[in-house]
Amino acid sequence: MNFDLTPEQDQLRDAVRALGRRYGHSYFVSKAKSGQHTTELWHEAGRLGYLGVNIPTEYGGGGGGITELALVCEELAAAGCPLLLLVVSPAIAATVINKHGTEEQRKKHLPGLADGSQKIVFAITEPDAGSNFHRLATVARRDGDDWLLSGRKIYISGVDEAGHVLVVARTEDSSTGKLKPALFIVPTDAPGLEKSKLDMEILSPENQFLLFLDDVRLPADALVGESLDAGLPALFAGLNPERITVAAMGAGTGRYAIERASDYTATRKVWRGRSIGSHQGVAHPLAHAAVQVELARLMIHKAATLYDAGRDLEAGISGNMAKYAAGEAAALAVDTAVQALGGAGMTTEYGVATLLGAVRAGRIAPVSREMILNFVAQHVLGQDKSY
Repeated sequence: MNFDLTPEQDQLRDAVRALGRRYGHSYFVSKAKSGQHTTELWHEAGRLGYLGVNIPTEYGGGGGGITELALVCEELAAAGCPLLLLVVSPAIAATVINKHGTEEQRKKHLPGLADGSQKIVFAITEPDAGSNFHRLATVARRDGDDWLLSGRKIYISGVDEAGHVLVVARTEDSSTGKLKPALFIVPTDAPGLEKSKLDMEILSPENQFLLFLDDVRLPADALVGESLDAGLPALFAGLNPERITVAAMGAGTGRYAIERASDYTATRKVWRGRSIGSHQGVAHPLAHAAVQVELARLMIHKAATLYDAGRDLEAGISGNMAKYAAGEAAALAVDTAVQALGGAGMTTEYGVATLLGAVRAGRIAPVSREMILNFVAQHVLGQDKSY
């Protein structure tokens, strides 16, 4: 059991940390409040190779794994720049296409995903089914050699920034007549695809959308993989990296909040010249939050290591646990930081209350804490399925 990063991973972590701090939380907030995107940071991260660390070198990537991408997600978040599209485009879309796409799809999409010139977002969640792919109402049907997609998707991140969206639909298996999941790479400007921006109470430079697909016509090669049999494995190939990188972003956000609060409480003096951090009523909650964040980081490291080793079943369990732990830890850390800073904690200047909405959402998405507990109860504790 080794808890040390490799020298290359250490270098990556330090370099990403330096990049993130050069932009900082004020940059992130200003972009979010003005309705802009973190385009400059994204492009620089792509140019430096950080967006493609998990993409094979033959397609312009770094040849690493989800462990390296989790480091990128965590360090940018720890600098106050939690970029949600890191989870959506490099973690989900690039992994799905690399593992289950055709060679033509890999050549077409992976180089742009690696250098940041292309973004592919992910659409699974629906208004009625949530993320339960067994109940998805978005359907793909054959029309000659083409496909026609119809349905609705909700809470789809970054559609306005992306050239393509990876849509999860259901298709009819000609041999059984049953519906089975399939993934399609859909241009965001395809006729029949319409988007409607959702108003969210989260300060973020990435927008959320409701998508309407009305007989969106796609060529045969829009289907991910060589056949419909690739659908289910491709879907699950993206879910574990999603949970691991979301967890890493949450852990980084928790680190950022604790650092901001600790700097403040170590220097703020109110009573008899002593720092407020010298009082246990202030220090202990921060210390407790720091412990929870560090525990989450350990589970993230375990989950990423298992995933990169190809141990998918174990990675699924650890990835869900990591996402649960990091979601709880990040929410605790930001709330504790706000409390420690008092009134200053609610100001934009001190940069912690600006993260309250995002960390609260981290306990819901991409999978709720309750569904993770259901998963652990069933698959770890051996309990009967409760839903």
